[in-house]
Amino acid sequence: MLEIGAGPGRFTLELAHLGARVVVTDVSSVQLDLNAKYVRDLGGEFAVEERQLLDIRDAAALGDAGFDVVTAFGGPLSYVFEDAPAALTQMLRVVKPGRPVLASVMSTLGAWRALLGPVLDDADRGGDDAMERALRTGDLRPTQTSGHVAQMYRWSELRAFVAQCDAEVVAASASNWASLGDPAEVERVTADPQRWNVFLEQEITACREPGALDGGTHLLFRRRSPWLSPPELPMSE
Repeated sequence: MLEIGAGPGRFTLELAHLGARVVVTDVSSVQLDLNAKYVRDLGGEFAVEERQLLDIRDAAALGDAGFDVVTAFGGPLSYVFEDAPAALTQMLRVVKPGRPVLASVMSTLGAWRALLGPVLDDADRGGDDAMERALRTGDLRPTQTSGHVAQMYRWSELRAFVAQCDAEVVAASASNWASLGDPAEVERVTADPQRWNVFLEQEITACREPGALDGGTHLLFRRRSPWLSPPELPMSE
C-alpha cells in the first residue's frame, strides 16, 4: 500500500492494524521523522516497508501500477490547489488496474459547520467579503488570516474533479456526522464500549447518506477507472 501525505502516522497505525504493508510518503522530511518516531513508539513499525520524500504531483520514481492500494487521507489533495487533478492522475497511475484509490479532501460546508467560531473570527480580521469568497470558492488563500491555507470542496465539486481525471467515485462518505457536534457527549458514549460500537455503526451509516456528505470535516471517497470493475472493499475511515 502507498500512503501519501502520511504525516505523523495517525493513518499509518490504522493501516498497520489492518495488516497492510505500507510505503510511507510525505512531502516533508520533518513529518517523515515524526512518523518514524510515533509509529515505532506505538508498535506499528512492523508494517512499514520504507519511507520516502514524495510530492505526489511528481511521482515518476514510483513507476506504473506498483501498488495494490493508494491512500491519501487527511486531505493531501486539498493542499495542492490547481494541481489536484495532476496529483490524482499520479495516484491512478501507480495503483494496479482494478485496485482502489482511497482519499479525502477537506469539506467547505462541513468545516464551516464544525468551526463556526474560528470562521467568524477570520471574518472579523479579513472582512466579510473575503470569507464570502472562501465559502463560495473553497479557496482559503485570499483570506490569509487563519494560517491554514487549503482548497476546500463541496461534494458536487469533488465528483466533478474526479471525473476530470477520467475516473469515477464508487463510494463516498463524510468523515463524521453526529460525532462532530458535541465532543463532551461523544466522550460520554465512549465510556460504554457496547454503546460506543452501536454509535459507530450508526455514525458510519449516517455519514454515507447523500444529505450528510457535505456535512463532515472531510469528504472521503473511493475511486475506480470507469472501465474497471470496482474491488469489493468496505468504505470506512
